[in-house]
Amino acid sequence: MIEDLQWRYATKKMNAEELPKEKLDIILEATRLSASSYGLQPFTILVVKDHELKLKLKAAAYSQDQLDTCSEVLVFCVPTSITESMIDDYVQLVADTRGMTVEDLAGLKQMMVGTILKLSAEEQQQWSAKQAYISLGTALVAAAIEKVDACPMEGFDAVQFGEILELEKHNLKAVVIMPVGYRSPDDATANYKKVRKAKDVLFLHK
Repeated sequence: MIEDLQWRYATKKMNAEELPKEKLDIILEATRLSASSYGLQPFTILVVKDHELKLKLKAAAYSQDQLDTCSEVLVFCVPTSITESMIDDYVQLVADTRGMTVEDLAGLKQMMVGTILKLSAEEQQQWSAKQAYISLGTALVAAAIEKVDACPMEGFDAVQFGEILELEKHNLKAVVIMPVGYRSPDDATANYKKVRKAKDVLFLHK
């Protein structure tokens, strides 16, 4: 895995080659299995493959080359607000998955309602975005292991993305994106040495 992480970089231009379905599926499944506070997963990931749609997204992402040279764009979105019904749905899922009753999970629901629903809509979005970013990190590692190039990107107009993808219909807001594909041979940044802090600077042992 360390070798894979040494190999990966924030790819600036891809070669438009389509990813094999099995590789994309592995990346998506790893993302689905990622850690999340309470396990709630308060985000939705749009997988955009349509080329014309990617061209529109490129225009809303300051014409960055990744958007139309990638195979797919993963768009991490958060709900504009978290409702009690969303928590109820999750509690029901836990009960069904673990062979429990909703009543068994009353304490879990009470804790989630007491912490999440007391937040303002803006604070809920910020909290949800943190969970989405955890999932994004997992997606980046999974892509590296599969030798698939990727680039985490915040450089886009979220309002325009919302209009293009009709996110308002689903009460969603785009917070970060990750194009995936294969690096272009003329992407000069592929040859840059990776720059990271030294271990004794980054880690403080007590």
